[in-house]
Amino acid sequence: MSTADKAAELRRLHEAPELLVVVNVWDAITATTVANTPGTKALATASHGIAASRGYPDGEVIPRDEMISEVGLIARQTDLPVTADLEAGYGDPGGTVARAIDVGIVGANLEDQLKPLRESVSAVEAAVAAAEKAGVPFALNARTDAWVRGGDRDPKVILDDAIERGRAYLEAGATSFFVPGKLSEETIQALVSELGERKVNVIGVPGMPGTARLAELGVARCSFGPWSQNVALTALAKLAEDAYAGGGLPEGTRKLN
Repeated sequence: MSTADKAAELRRLHEAPELLVVVNVWDAITATTVANTPGTKALATASHGIAASRGYPDGEVIPRDEMISEVGLIARQTDLPVTADLEAGYGDPGGTVARAIDVGIVGANLEDQLKPLRESVSAVEAAVAAAEKAGVPFALNARTDAWVRGGDRDPKVILDDAIERGRAYLEAGATSFFVPGKLSEETIQALVSELGERKVNVIGVPGMPGTARLAELGVARCSFGPWSQNVALTALAKLAEDAYAGGGLPEGTRKLN
């Protein structure tokens, strides 16, 4: 498929009645492994995972050139649509989306970092305009950090802020609205009720409803962010611990590379 075809397919997957589940990857081998797993319909990169694998902390510390290079490498491993976590756009959301499209990326997370609403909407508009200029129906997943950076704010204030931001980002052209954090079913229901079914995306964190229940709640997409890398690192640490204790490879280990 062409880049535009992959982008159209990614948007269709977000709008379909079924929940889109994406397991985040951070390099070529994890991309290949997940892409080859039955049931995979699209890939998503994790900025935290990519930064960590290259020795950087999370939070736009990794140079944009390195991030674009890595997400492009991931996109080249598969014919599936790939959406990238582009953090807040590295100070140039339009330019960053344009460069991501150039390397085969057809969707992206763009976080607001709880910046003033007008500034955040302008970033979404710039990203949308860049995709339109490229002729690609890009799946922009506008993210709010309302819960991630909520601190000790009243939960109702956080919810109201998220809903206001979600409406504004969707009206500015975002395909969907991403709300990372450990959310209750009631909160998810409120977000979906206010913003529409198949418009709200969440992250799978410990204590969140499972994917079957998220589908019932009308969520569009569930991703796993840095948690997929933590699952892999947990297995690696467990191998080291067992080997040091006199054991070896765990039963059921598959040769995947």
